[in-house]
Amino acid sequence: MTPPVIALTAIVLVPVLILMVLRINAALVFLSLCLGDVLVQFVAKDTTEFLTLHNGKFVQASTGNNSVKIALLLLPVVLTAIFMIKTIHGNGRLALNLLPAAGVGLLGALLVVPLLPPGLSHNVVNSSLWTQVNKAQDLIVGASAVVCLFVLWLQRPKAGHSKRGKH
Repeated sequence: MTPPVIALTAIVLVPVLILMVLRINAALVFLSLCLGDVLVQFVAKDTTEFLTLHNGKFVQASTGNNSVKIALLLLPVVLTAIFMIKTIHGNGRLALNLLPAAGVGLLGALLVVPLLPPGLSHNVVNSSLWTQVNKAQDLIVGASAVVCLFVLWLQRPKAGHSKRGKH
């Protein structure tokens, strides 16, 4: 395997493994990744300008902007992951959690790779595997979103069942 393929594989599989091993609700992490993308779209420019204004030596504009974008993208994901450790109970739910976890890994790759430092990003983007992932981005996003919603809907409490005892 070539280094770009190894890098892309790691970018996809590491989040999946972390979510599964720590039993983190991947559907909520997926939604946090979507929130992070919204933050990147609407907040990154102002955040970069604020940091540059208050710290004139921040970093060169493009590199600093991408660093801010990566931070804004991943901050909700990391916080959600921390707060959701061990929230998946039972082996059936853990197995079901694999589908949204895969969505997190794939969507994460689609969003993070273009923000990586130019050398690494260029190598990954020019690989044949990235071309295939990029062609499937509509399917990745759409199917992952539907799967995550379905998993969340399955997690709602059943009617008449309460975690509290009877009064």
